[in-house]
Amino acid sequence: MAKKYIAKLFISGVIEEKNEDYCQKWLLEKIEELGEDKKNVALVLFINSPGGSVYESDEVYLAVKKYREDTKRPVYAYFANLAASGGYYIGCSAQKIIANRNTLTGSIGVIANKFVDITEFLTKHGIKSETIHAGRNKIMGSLDVPVTDEQRAIMQSIADECYEQFTKIVAESRNMDIEKVKEIADGRVYSALQAKSNSLVDEVMTFDEAIDFLKESEFKDKEYKAEVKDFKYKPKKSLKNLLKGSVESLAPFSELSAVLSFASNKVRYPAFLYEQPQAIL
Repeated sequence: MAKKYIAKLFISGVIEEKNEDYCQKWLLEKIEELGEDKKNVALVLFINSPGGSVYESDEVYLAVKKYREDTKRPVYAYFANLAASGGYYIGCSAQKIIANRNTLTGSIGVIANKFVDITEFLTKHGIKSETIHAGRNKIMGSLDVPVTDEQRAIMQSIADECYEQFTKIVAESRNMDIEKVKEIADGRVYSALQAKSNSLVDEVMTFDEAIDFLKESEFKDKEYKAEVKDFKYKPKKSLKNLLKGSVESLAPFSELSAVLSFASNKVRYPAFLYEQPQAIL
């Protein structure tokens, strides 16, 4: 007879449709499967992510909320070394948030777009570019067209709307006043102890301590012995993935290729994204 178990669901890497560490389809399907499995008695989201797309972050948040509502089982979030932006957003779906003492979290903010204008570079090198279009903002964000004040306002309105959604979710999840949330939601990252003092996390402890805390808080005697079972996305090996590392190691061969490489290095926007900081000892 299969034993009851606590699901440790890994949410790692940039939150987007799919990459080497993350797969949205796999994650959503796994949450649904766990909800249908009667042997599953609790869910722990093990989050180690700098953030990512608003769309995917919200999808996972809603899926976990549905798991909680449908199953009535406890859901805890455990923050590893980084749980920022979209990672924190997903963590808000849990009834308790626990951080490792070395966790960096928060970064509650939104990036709506990144404008890169290389018109002066193109002129300097005698390069001309023209896009035939209808609608004055249709090619907004193109490298060869300067950004206008109207376009800045358009993208700012999108960022503001997403920010309102984000902070409202934090306020509801953490039982905080929305104005208090906005005071601390300026995009900065917080240490684990700073996050706890600002009510962004509930406890600071190791993962094993977090499991014991969950069992003591949520379970009856027979469920206290439930094992922890890992669920982690494992991408299939392919020739494309094997060659990717070799291609990325090649240095840019010209000034133009370097500029274009930088300019095209985008995530899907709007996004909850934070550049991962490093603690050097």
